[in-house]
Amino acid sequence: MLVKKYQEVPEEKVGAEGAQGAWIRWLVSDKEKAPCFAMRQFRIEKGGSTPFHSHEWEHEMYVLEGEGAAVSQEGEKPLSRGVFMYIAPGEKHQFVNRGEGDLHFLCMIPLPGRCPSEQETPAKAKPGHSC
Repeated sequence: MLVKKYQEVPEEKVGAEGAQGAWIRWLVSDKEKAPCFAMRQFRIEKGGSTPFHSHEWEHEMYVLEGEGAAVSQEGEKPLSRGVFMYIAPGEKHQFVNRGEGDLHFLCMIPLPGRCPSEQETPAKAKPGHSC
C-alpha cells in the first residue's frame, strides 16, 4: 500500500504548447506499479490554463480548491470545490483558472494498454485483471 502526502511528490510545469501557469504532480502512475490508472494533481495559477486539446482516453476529475471553468466545444461549465467531471475520449477540453487563487484538481486517466477495451464487459475480462 502506498500512503503519502501530495507535497512529497515533485510538482512539474506542464510543458504542453498552450499551457500557461499549469503544474502537475503524478501522485500514482506506472512508477508505483499501478496496474490500470494514474492519479494526477493539477494546479493552475491565477489567470492560467491548460491548452485546448483532446486525447484518445477518458478523464475523471474532481476539484479540490479554487474557481475556474471547464471549456469544451459546447461552451464553458463553472468549476469550484467539490465539482466532479467526466471527459470522454476524443472530447476537446481546457481548464481555465477564473478565480483569485490557485485552482487545484485531481485527474485520473487510464494507463495506455492496461485496461480492458470498451467492448469487454467485466465477465469477458481476463481472469485476474484488476481494473
